[in-house]
Amino acid sequence: MELFGGAGHSKEIAKKLSKEGKLIGIDRDKEALAAAKKNLSEFQNVIYIQDNHDNIKKILNDLNIENVDGILLDLGVSSYQLDEKERGFSYLGENELDMRMDKTQSVTAKDIVNKYDEEKLANIIYQYGEEKFSRKIAKNICIARKEKEISTTKQLVEIIEKSIPKSKQKDGHPAKRTFQAIRIEVNNEIEPLYQTVKDSIECLKSGGRLCIITFHSIEDRIVKNAYTDEAGKCTCPKDLPYCVCGNKSWGYIINKKPITAKEDEKIENSRSKSAKLRIFERK
Repeated sequence: MELFGGAGHSKEIAKKLSKEGKLIGIDRDKEALAAAKKNLSEFQNVIYIQDNHDNIKKILNDLNIENVDGILLDLGVSSYQLDEKERGFSYLGENELDMRMDKTQSVTAKDIVNKYDEEKLANIIYQYGEEKFSRKIAKNICIARKEKEISTTKQLVEIIEKSIPKSKQKDGHPAKRTFQAIRIEVNNEIEPLYQTVKDSIECLKSGGRLCIITFHSIEDRIVKNAYTDEAGKCTCPKDLPYCVCGNKSWGYIINKKPITAKEDEKIENSRSKSAKLRIFERK
């Protein structure tokens, strides 16, 4: 039995697989992999891979594994990365604008904030952050960077706070949506996601399940649409007596509505409030 999943998640999974299978832990972040190795040091059935889950087919091919029993994708930034303030993911404190999940890549949040033109910045903040004040934020970023490079999280937060009316700063931290948008752009989290879901399903054994945890509506919408398409959504006109579109069904959607955290978990772990779990089973 093989299970493919994020490297930061997996102590209980490793225990269950310790006698008869292996766990393949994938993470872009070298430091997150090191933390996972320490956390799972008692287990000998874990393979650690520094890579992107978007490359699942190549990863398994390199390991000479045709398919796996299950896949868990925990999308977005991890608690480990958020807690490491110097990584620049958090809008709390004053740290270098970085936000790279993989530190070997060249483009950072500072590059995007200081080099993208105003229109492109506004579009990213609106599309990936669903921020209503994206135009104002982008405009003020461009004004500020003419005087001085924006190099810290604190500088960016101050610009965002000035761009959003106080009366509208009630739904969480005012910088939350913009930081999310810039992080997504830095790490190219959205563009490959639909194909990654399809590739993951194709890498499952019959009866294997793909479990995906999302943390914002953009991810969740893409996962939901990919699941629907992989379940074999017919696109033929309703008046045709039989299907001619040829859409193949790869399996079944286990839960039509996403599974969310219970109230006690939300109290214990506030970051679970936005988490949604969707499950797909391959035929």
